[in-house]
Amino acid sequence: MINILTTTAPADRAAELVQTPVDSLALAEMAEQATTTPENLSIGFWDLFMGGGWLMWVLVALAAVMIFIFVERFIAIRKATRLDNNFMSRIRDYISEGNIGAAIDLCRRTDSPVARMIEKGIERIGRPMSDIQTAIENVANVEVAKLESGLPWLASISGGAPMIGFLGTVVGMVQVFIDMSANQSGAIELAQLSAGMYVAMVTTVGGLLVGIPAYFGHNYLVARVEKLVFRMEATTIAFMDILNQPVKK
Repeated sequence: MINILTTTAPADRAAELVQTPVDSLALAEMAEQATTTPENLSIGFWDLFMGGGWLMWVLVALAAVMIFIFVERFIAIRKATRLDNNFMSRIRDYISEGNIGAAIDLCRRTDSPVARMIEKGIERIGRPMSDIQTAIENVANVEVAKLESGLPWLASISGGAPMIGFLGTVVGMVQVFIDMSANQSGAIELAQLSAGMYVAMVTTVGGLLVGIPAYFGHNYLVARVEKLVFRMEATTIAFMDILNQPVKK
């Protein structure tokens, strides 16, 4: 019994001595992989953009259209809202004095939807009040339609860009699983899978970066147009009140 214990102890100790270098070597390799992995996973902006595929160029085109429409409509709506505070007072004075020509000339010199609307009403003076109001409303509808041109495109971009980005993500994920199924070794490399998913999500980020500004920009412009519509309605009421006043002789 004593001989067995004395003979097996050195063997176990020798096995420990053999395993120790192997374990230290494995730990060294793991440490080296841990230090080199972040460097291998670092991806530049251009690499991410190109990794999104051709759909990223579609999103770039939509972003350019979105910026152009927003800037152009913002300038047009801002210009349309500019009106002299004394405009209606001068129109009232001209009509009260019977100087219709001066009132029309003032409207033509004022580049504003409100001025064009009032001009049409002045040209209809002498006809029934219902005809005058109808003519003013028709001009107002045309002016509002001009101001709202391009806004449906912003609405479409705000909803379509995220969907295009999601489509790119789905296509990228499908490609990742195709590459995994084509791997004959049967082993799934986590680094390759995560890198493929990382690139596939780029299109979703791109779609949101285009869709979110388009959404808020569309709502902002619509609010500005609605504010101008309320002002046009108030001006119409004020103009109809002017026509109901007696004309000075």
